Amino acid sequence: MTITASGDLTMYTLNALKKAALAAAMGLALAGQASMAAAEEWKFALEEISGSVQDAYAQKFKALIEEKSAGKISVTVYPYGALGESEDLTELVANGVLQFTHGSTGILGSTAPGMQVFSVPYLLSQDNQVNLKLLTESPTIYGPVADKLKARNLRLLSMYPEGEMVWSTNKEIRQPADFANVKMRVMASPMLVETYKSFGAVPTPLPYSEVYGGLQLKMIDGQENPIFAIEEMKFYEVNDVLTWSGHQQFTVAVLSSESWYQGLPAEQRQMIDETVAELAPYIFETQASYNKERLQKIQQAKPGIKLVHLTEQEQAAFREASQPLRDKLVDLAGPEAGAVLKALEAEIAALEQQ
Repeated sequence: MTITASGDLTMYTLNALKKAALAAAMGLALAGQASMAAAEEWKFALEEISGSVQDAYAQKFKALIEEKSAGKISVTVYPYGALGESEDLTELVANGVLQFTHGSTGILGSTAPGMQVFSVPYLLSQDNQVNLKLLTESPTIYGPVADKLKARNLRLLSMYPEGEMVWSTNKEIRQPADFANVKMRVMASPMLVETYKSFGAVPTPLPYSEVYGGLQLKMIDGQENPIFAIEEMKFYEVNDVLTWSGHQQFTVAVLSSESWYQGLPAEQRQMIDETVAELAPYIFETQASYNKERLQKIQQAKPGIKLVHLTEQEQAAFREASQPLRDKLVDLAGPEAGAVLKALEAEIAALEQQ
């Protein structure tokens, strides 16, 4: 090409610079896309639907991990039903298909008998600050109980309560005798079945997804869950009475694949551990606010619903009725579970005195 004037030279130079700048910009964009495409994906499946306490935990986990990894790791959250029932999720994590899930203690009890203790009524403290320390720091939980889960390639990262268990029924339950002939839905846990037998009810195992229909068709008469779950699953629509008995909190475990976790670089393991530690106080506060807000929603949707809070004397009758369950725990889950129960009761007593 022949350049005949300084103006032509200037124009040529500007065009060349523009082309170079455009090429550089395109290169950066392609590099950015390649970086995004190469982001490592971690999958986190829930036992509950979007908007639940478990979802709040997973979404906060996702935000923290993605921030700490500067976008190098993306976390995909799968709500209840997307990948199966609770038993399916723990199996998928154990097989390394998923990286994280929540696990109900009743389901985990078949692998770690010590997990069955969380089905024993009136075990946890009425003070959630005590429960916070217990469920995140207990040498019993993160020692022998966690070791049992490792045998199934499950790593116990944390535990937390999702709220006090509340009975939803069509009649008032103020004493064990009131449970006569009442079919109460329970998870498929031998200890939960025995618990409701001790209370005088007729325990009826049923998958979570079938509870609403079961109540509607009178296959069951009642169920237990934290208030947030009763609201989001609309159980209050087909039951007229909500009862706070103080007998239990719904306690859930946060799980990962042990082999997958151990195979991570040290900095990623540390990032997970730090994130889980940060989430402990957050989720305790979040579940309390969720349950308070959801109760208000229930009362707005169904102003006539009856709220019953058992007195200490009324609770005492259920405490007494459930005492034989401590021996039943040993019969069903073995002496190992009995030892875990005694150890946790001692830890709780010590924490309450601090």
